[in-house]
Amino acid sequence: MHMVWKTLGLLGWVITMDMGKVADGAVSENVMKMIGVINSMGPYLGVVVPNTFEMAPLLNSPSFLPHQHLPFLDFAGRRFRIGAVETRKVVVVMSGLSTINAGIATQLLLSLFHIEGVVHFGIAGNANPQLQIGDVTIPHYWAHTGLWNWQRWGDDADDELALESAGDYTREIGYLRFSDYNNNNTTYGSVSTDNFLNRVWYQPEEIFSVDGHPEVRQHAFWVPVDALYLSLAKNLEGMKLERCMNSTCLPRAPEVVMVERGVSANVFVDNAAYREFLRSKFNATPIDMESAAVALVCLQQRKPFIAIRALSDLAGGGSSVSNEADAFAPLAAQNAVSVMLSFVNLTVPHVGAR
Repeated sequence: MHMVWKTLGLLGWVITMDMGKVADGAVSENVMKMIGVINSMGPYLGVVVPNTFEMAPLLNSPSFLPHQHLPFLDFAGRRFRIGAVETRKVVVVMSGLSTINAGIATQLLLSLFHIEGVVHFGIAGNANPQLQIGDVTIPHYWAHTGLWNWQRWGDDADDELALESAGDYTREIGYLRFSDYNNNNTTYGSVSTDNFLNRVWYQPEEIFSVDGHPEVRQHAFWVPVDALYLSLAKNLEGMKLERCMNSTCLPRAPEVVMVERGVSANVFVDNAAYREFLRSKFNATPIDMESAAVALVCLQQRKPFIAIRALSDLAGGGSSVSNEADAFAPLAAQNAVSVMLSFVNLTVPHVGAR
């Protein structure tokens, strides 16, 4: 064991000196050695966090214990933090904002390290009028709602989309018709014109499964979370969560709520009409910018995953609580971390991918 710690210390020094020399994205020999040492101490549960303020409550929690000799590895602009939540070994990475950053971070996590499964957590907008700010949602399904086929003006819902016959696009999921929303478009004085934006049709993602044939695409829209993880998470209903931030308190104590669906796109939704559309069209509750990307990568890599999202605002829906996003994002982030930590403690080590 002494030789292991000595090796870790030496490799840590070498990797620190070597990291600045790797500028082309390739994995250097020294980095590969370090990853080999890290993986020899695994397997790990992967934890993906969107941003710094969502990460901070985790790093400040007494439940998170950085590895004594190898607390992190920096690669490709990411810091992979090695440690444990209580006795559960974890690798934690901050993805950054948006689906592309979340997808890249998750793929790097799964490609570099011996990861059994992935837990993703953060804050989200709320499309469900039955829930309140501070509630922590755990959806059964996630979808990316940012891949569209934008139909030309003059075509109707019965008209085939461009490239639909080739199998690239579909009308099965449905559309958003912009002309259903008044844009007060007038030309030449008071003469009203048509809304040329027509429709956008929602599309499934193309996926390429790790155990499938290379370059043979499949499609996925609603991605289910891991069944075992979901069953474990149900034990968290009734968990006590923070209600007040400084001197401002929520109308009731927040709750952990199992919901049917969450959606993600590269859009910060602060618009009541689109919020209501997402709710009525997709039965969505949390609206965020990362979870579906984590879900899609894990689906392709055949790794179990779950996403935990605390509601920080009403996505433009209005509230009796003023300035909800600014006021309650820190409280929501803390509640998300608390639920994530409790979930990790419920997981059983060496749970394989299903």
